[in-house]
Amino acid sequence: MSDLKIWLKNQQEVVDTKLDQLLPSSETAPATIHQAMRYSMFAGGKRLRPILCLAAAEACGGAQEAALYPACAVEVMHTYSLVHDDLPCMDDDDLRRGRPTSHVVYGEGVAVLTGDALLTEAFTIVAQTPQTPLYNASHFVSELSETGGSKKLIGGQVLDLEGEGQKLNLQQLIQIHEAKTAALLCSSLRLGGMSANCSPEQLQALTDFGYNLGLAFQVIDDILDVTQTTEQLGKTAGKDEAVDKSTYPAILGLEESKKEAARLTKLALDAIKPFGEKGRRLDEIARYMLEREF
Repeated sequence: MSDLKIWLKNQQEVVDTKLDQLLPSSETAPATIHQAMRYSMFAGGKRLRPILCLAAAEACGGAQEAALYPACAVEVMHTYSLVHDDLPCMDDDDLRRGRPTSHVVYGEGVAVLTGDALLTEAFTIVAQTPQTPLYNASHFVSELSETGGSKKLIGGQVLDLEGEGQKLNLQQLIQIHEAKTAALLCSSLRLGGMSANCSPEQLQALTDFGYNLGLAFQVIDDILDVTQTTEQLGKTAGKDEAVDKSTYPAILGLEESKKEAARLTKLALDAIKPFGEKGRRLDEIARYMLEREF
């Protein structure tokens, strides 16, 4: 796994460099909002979604430079969702990626606007993805807007809020995380493939991979919430249990949750077998995520 870790670090640096180029500078007027945007964007995230986007483009034989636009766009959208999720009216968390959340530093009003600005910026960025024979700007923008809309990312957050304090069944929990977690992971992969002019068959394989990987990611996230410390996670540990939120361990138990994460990961790995050696990084990332500890 040492080779993978080096590659992941290199890809993270590539994404950060491109994000720095694409986002307004902290001196751009009005400075407060641009400083707040950059505070959350460069808070030390793992950049999983953009890295998956780049790996999907690689699996389809695409150029990294073209894939960097959708890669950065999905990370900007992801960061917006975190800024809003942490607000007192939502998940109410004071810690994200090991440091105070946006509303703690800049106040709630600016934090709301920071999320709004990041979401808008995501579309500006994804629209710059170079056109291919099969896909143009309208395809890229439509893919991202559907993912970020009321049926997926936002809808998932609504279901999550409504589920607090409720005893959800497994299907209801899956419905939340299909929309809130799996959708953006899946879209990251689809956009990477589209930037590489992937075939319909390749796009479907990436979709199946992303769906199962996204659910596996959430199962593992729920497991870590009850097995790791706040210092290890970089966010408040035990938060789900504290607000009586339904999770995979709460419904299935810890050991069955681990088995479910392994089952979903296998389904994801099976989906990308047609890529062969070109899908090696996707395969490695999926296996690495199953074993992660933060």
